[in-house]
Amino acid sequence: MLFLRSTVFQVLFYSVTLIQMLLFSPAMLLPRKWGWWIVPVWSKTLLGLMRLIVGLKVEIRGRENLPAGGFIAAMKHQSAWETVTLIPLFSSPTFILKRELRWIPIFGWYTAKYKQIPINRGKRSEALAAMIEAAKEAIAEKRQIMIFPEGTRRPAGAEPKYKFGIAHLYRDLKCPVVPIAHNAGLYWPRSSWLVYPGTVIVEIMPPIEPGLAPDVFHEQMVDAIETASNALIEEARSAERPSPVLAEIDEGRVPSASS
Repeated sequence: MLFLRSTVFQVLFYSVTLIQMLLFSPAMLLPRKWGWWIVPVWSKTLLGLMRLIVGLKVEIRGRENLPAGGFIAAMKHQSAWETVTLIPLFSSPTFILKRELRWIPIFGWYTAKYKQIPINRGKRSEALAAMIEAAKEAIAEKRQIMIFPEGTRRPAGAEPKYKFGIAHLYRDLKCPVVPIAHNAGLYWPRSSWLVYPGTVIVEIMPPIEPGLAPDVFHEQMVDAIETASNALIEEARSAERPSPVLAEIDEGRVPSASS
């Protein structure tokens, strides 16, 4: 039954995404701020499908910690879940994403229209400079910059691998950084077809205000996200139907930092 439910959801995930992109494509002729509503509608649709088909719910804690205006949201990256479902929390978010996503037909057009920030991972110094300039523009427009400081998805319970690029953003943009933790990797694991029922808990922590030395900021951010994420994994053990991924964590069957 789990496999069947997961299959139905995965098929609908991609088909509904395609249908909505085609259906809403005329909105791309509108100014960005007038057409943005289609993105949170897409996100909420997928949240509804997760809840109805696989029984995956969400609990958000700490909404009051989100500042007004522009800031950086530094999020734990465990799953595909957080890339699509946290969008409605923000008024005008822009993701920092790999430039190859711009090349996907239709989807890439949307990322360009709504001014998501692409980076070329093959040219790190040039990519960092371009990213900072685009991020400065976004903050000036009072947008929220969504970034996964680890760069790629890490399984729940795996040793973290944070990059230092976000510290450069923090230093140059001089805006608050909001650490965000969650335990989505327990329910929609990285590279997994199966999506388990349960409740993803998201914890939004108080912002780290500008002014710290980059290395001090980086250490404080990592500690905040990792401490909260680990606590949420432990909290999930008391769920009515604990995720099978917890057994993998207990058995040490998660990648090491070198993976």
